[in-house]
Amino acid sequence: MMRAALVLIALAATAHAERVIAVAPLSSSGSEDKSKETKALTQQIEQALASLGDTKVVAAAQTGAAADKAKKPQLRQCEDDAPCLAELGKLVGAQIVVSGDVGGLGESRVVYLSAIEVAGGKLVRSTTLAVGSKAGVDPSSAQGAAVRLLDPDKYKGTVHLAIDVSNATVFVNGSKATLTGKGELVLPVGTQAIRVTHPEYHDFVRFVDVTFGKTVDVPVGMQQYPIIEKNVKGAPTSRDKIEYIDPPLWRRWYVAGPVIAALAITAGLLARQHLGCDKCTVVGGGTCSCN
Repeated sequence: MMRAALVLIALAATAHAERVIAVAPLSSSGSEDKSKETKALTQQIEQALASLGDTKVVAAAQTGAAADKAKKPQLRQCEDDAPCLAELGKLVGAQIVVSGDVGGLGESRVVYLSAIEVAGGKLVRSTTLAVGSKAGVDPSSAQGAAVRLLDPDKYKGTVHLAIDVSNATVFVNGSKATLTGKGELVLPVGTQAIRVTHPEYHDFVRFVDVTFGKTVDVPVGMQQYPIIEKNVKGAPTSRDKIEYIDPPLWRRWYVAGPVIAALAITAGLLARQHLGCDKCTVVGGGTCSCN
């Protein structure tokens, strides 16, 4: 029983093992940058990496000390040399080494960050971090750079949609999306096309800039169509009535037909009497010809 419990504890520890990330000394213009500003910037990058969760960070000071102890000072100036950084990572037992090169002038500085896989000695990913002032960088920007570098799938923000109608459908970049119970969407950072639709309202379309780690509130005011009739009743209006009016008596077929026939017979008899014929045939022009 004791042995089984120890095995379970070991498995649980393995399942929740921290990844070890080493930070190499930052460089500038091909050599290690030991300035006060760069040291402060290095600490901010280390803090941002540690905030990722399940991550142990080996600080740049420790990796530099490990290189000195191994009598390999060249490992302090690897810059973007992947095999060199992989060797540095092995000295401190890291799976990934993060290196950075500081460029730019004055306050307009940029740090080019790279993540190197120690086992394969290959570049995993790279990104940039803008430095706004000599005092350092915005912690949220540093954390965003760390997420882009090591956990890009988590580089997202939140959009809160305050929709003023119920049963509306939401689409993001043309794909149907499902809101949380709070009416929120977790979306990748960047500009996203959001469309809210409802059969009784005009579509609401808006391009939203999603910011990392923040919530953007978007009020959605739906405009109803001018005329919506939900229940159509069968009661006719005056325009729905069709009235049939009988024609005069003399225009009805069952009266006009016999009258015309009787008039024709009478005309024939009168013509016969007038001509003194026993038999006659009515010809054109109303005349009668005796047989």
